[in-house]
Amino acid sequence: MESALEEIEFLALSPNRVEALAHLTETAHTRRELVELTGASQPTLGRILHDFEDRGWIEREDGAYRATVTGTLVSRGFSELVEILDTDLELRPIVRWLPAEAISFDLEHLTEATITKPSRVRPNAPVKRVLDLLGTATDVRVVSYAFNEQSLELISERTASGDQQFDGVFSSTAIDALADDSQLRDQLRDLLTAENATIRISDESIPVAMTITDSVVHLFLRDDNGILQASLDVDEPEVFSWAEALFEQYWDDATPLTIDRL
Repeated sequence: MESALEEIEFLALSPNRVEALAHLTETAHTRRELVELTGASQPTLGRILHDFEDRGWIEREDGAYRATVTGTLVSRGFSELVEILDTDLELRPIVRWLPAEAISFDLEHLTEATITKPSRVRPNAPVKRVLDLLGTATDVRVVSYAFNEQSLELISERTASGDQQFDGVFSSTAIDALADDSQLRDQLRDLLTAENATIRISDESIPVAMTITDSVVHLFLRDDNGILQASLDVDEPEVFSWAEALFEQYWDDATPLTIDRL
């Protein structure tokens, strides 16, 4: 283990080494080409190539260098490690707010996720993000413990115009909160009468606030006090499959929301 860690350290301490090996994994290059690609000096690159040859990571043929099988393995493995650590650094500020009890996919699938956090100048940035997604999606599915006014208004408009298919599963507390407001209750009633909108209600606790807009999965992330801390959205097949399965689970267990219930 110690020697392996030393090799990781050898690469990690020099971005030029990482970049040079990556280039040689893609195709053969001369020393001059590598100097241009990496920006390293001739002496520095000479030492790098010498160290790579000593480790059996590269071989020289007809004046050019190419990564060996082991060199390619090392380069790809190191790149994967960097991606994992990039994901960790990206998710570290928000990972404690992820609904761990509901998530069954590897967090590595969130590498390309868009994270939106509120700020003093944009306190509603996470809500604005989901509204942007709702404003262009043709197919929307929601499982949530809440249904905010802005989303209700936008979904009502797009379903009424025939631009969107909407299916939602909400906790009874979320629906009751809307029904307590006469204006929002009327909007919800109109949504229920739309041909391309269906809402179901669950008396069970729903631990997530998840929206599927076409192929994008969006999550609201709240702390233990219910305060919105961030939102996360990602267009990734593994996460999408998880979201679809979770939606179907809650959909099957919920009951249709009727106007009489309001």
